[in-house]
Amino acid sequence: MDDAQKTARQIEHVAELIRDARELREKLQLDPQRPRYHLMGPEDYNCPFDPQGCIYWKGRYHIFYPYFPGGVNYWGHISSTDLVHWTCHPPALTMSPEDPEKHAYAGGSLVNREGVPTLIYRGGEAGACIATCTDDGLIHWKKHPANPVIPLVKETDPHYLAYQMFDVCGWTEGDYHYCLSGNIIDSLPKVEGDVAWLFRSRDLVHWEYRGPFYQSDRRWTGPEEDCSCPDFFPLGDKHVLMFISHYRGTQYYIGRYENERFYPERHGRMNWAGGPCFAQETLLDARGRRIFWAWAADHRTRQAALRSGWAGVLTLPRVLSLAPDGNLAIEPPEELNVLRYDHRRHENVKLTGDAPWAPPDLAGDCLELALEADPAGREFVVTVRQSPDGQEQTAIIYNPAAGTLSIDTTRSTLSPDVVQTWPLPIMNFFFDNPLADGRKDVRVQTAPFELADGESLKLRIFLDRSMLEVFANGRQCLTQRIYPTRPDSLGISLWARGGPVTVRRLDAWQMNASNPW
Repeated sequence: MDDAQKTARQIEHVAELIRDARELREKLQLDPQRPRYHLMGPEDYNCPFDPQGCIYWKGRYHIFYPYFPGGVNYWGHISSTDLVHWTCHPPALTMSPEDPEKHAYAGGSLVNREGVPTLIYRGGEAGACIATCTDDGLIHWKKHPANPVIPLVKETDPHYLAYQMFDVCGWTEGDYHYCLSGNIIDSLPKVEGDVAWLFRSRDLVHWEYRGPFYQSDRRWTGPEEDCSCPDFFPLGDKHVLMFISHYRGTQYYIGRYENERFYPERHGRMNWAGGPCFAQETLLDARGRRIFWAWAADHRTRQAALRSGWAGVLTLPRVLSLAPDGNLAIEPPEELNVLRYDHRRHENVKLTGDAPWAPPDLAGDCLELALEADPAGREFVVTVRQSPDGQEQTAIIYNPAAGTLSIDTTRSTLSPDVVQTWPLPIMNFFFDNPLADGRKDVRVQTAPFELADGESLKLRIFLDRSMLEVFANGRQCLTQRIYPTRPDSLGISLWARGGPVTVRRLDAWQMNASNPW
């Protein structure tokens, strides 16, 4: 083959790659289940899709995440200036033969004592590793030659579990850097329930074990729950430890932090039976806002997700703050408003309780709804993704008698490939039969939620094809994955049970796609 033929073959090969990429992009964009404005894995199949090492730096929000070229766990990297439009970058952490670690598992970020962004992560079976950035775009990272800076120890060591570095996070405080290592299901029943261990270092290389970080309270978590993906940060005049248990998903403690020890005073969850809200991460931005994301795990079976060619979706960003009563406040950021168009408004709608009311000018699968209603002690329901005959529909239910807010997906889909596995809500990805060993298919996710006397119900509902997020009165948020199969499952309706309810206002917007992939 002469040079001209080689050049022609190279040109033909590039053209084939471009055609294949265009065909894949068109296939994914036309998939009626694939979200359009939620942040997704750009490699098309990211599962797990934990946000990791999130950091705000020099005007940009940065999220790192796992992906698996050749079966090796790398860290991908995406960033944004506005929380809405995202840029995909080259991977931040990759593996080479000279690295002591063979994978980059879960971890976090910190700004070290020299003012340099630093990633701290579990390096496979080696231990905790670090990498520092060499540019303000956070594109290029240099692993420390002393990795693993906290090596794993033998099982005969008295602090063996503390040194397993299952998942880690870090922060800088005074003269020290701190590393927090959570436990994982594999460490149970050696340690009953969730626990984390603390290490500190002046130079990020030589680390001293400081002991257990907190005492788990059996009032709040069960003995089968671990403390994975820990994230520790100040919030108001308190501190928060966010984490997951593999059995039940995202949760948090609010409490006091004194003398290198955390004392939980309150506990809350961000996922309940049947829900997908899993591994989470936060960052602090230039406005002093604590921004949260979590992986919304897939409810499709492994086979169905693989057939689709994509997986890996994050929740919308959420702004966390400490409410005056000491509980966690949760709101969507104002930046999301830029996605809105085609505004519709209805005011002072009287629901009789005899039949649902369907706004005549409102339907779709990519919407934001903002409503305020006076339930007056009556059950209030918003139904989305409803087919004309009601065969498919998803119900959002406020039940004042029970003090709960629920998402009922009993009729969300006609697909046999959807399973809301509980407990261990990520089992769909790992096993062909996720309902083995006593796990159940739970189709109603219910969270505690009560209104104070005289308080109106305020909901913001974000619908994005197979993603549904419901914010309630700035203090509760439910996440759910739904998979309607019918192209006409686009209807919206509101109704009351047990008597009349007044809807003071209902604002609705169609939502633009923001993802470039």
